[in-house]
Amino acid sequence: MKKRGILNGELSKLIAEMGHMDMILIGDAGMPVPKGVKLIDLALVEGVPRFIEVVKAVLEELKVEEAYIDLELKSVSPNMKKNLDSIINGEFKVTEVEHEKLKEISKECKAVIRTGEFTPYSNIILKSGVVF
Repeated sequence: MKKRGILNGELSKLIAEMGHMDMILIGDAGMPVPKGVKLIDLALVEGVPRFIEVVKAVLEELKVEEAYIDLELKSVSPNMKKNLDSIINGEFKVTEVEHEKLKEISKECKAVIRTGEFTPYSNIILKSGVVF
């Protein structure tokens, strides 16, 4: 049995298999999953698991060089934007794009990780970096 870190086998495997510049999306419960992109569905009930919890767990294990978030997040859900900013803490570049553009970029992701989050525009695409 794994002692620490992400215990979900599918999610742990996905992170372990990420290569430089591969992308994954962590999204709210309503974010559509593009045809052909793998879905790792963590949603249980409204709010479980929370978007922020999943982002924190993934960032503990994945080297990220860049991210994309919804431009609408800061105006529609400012508290979530503030929480996300505090977690990222300037560790990598974050580009804000319109929601429709984020959905287009998501077509290039290896997987979409669906959370139980009901806060609008709580989505982030993480682009993998390298540790060397």
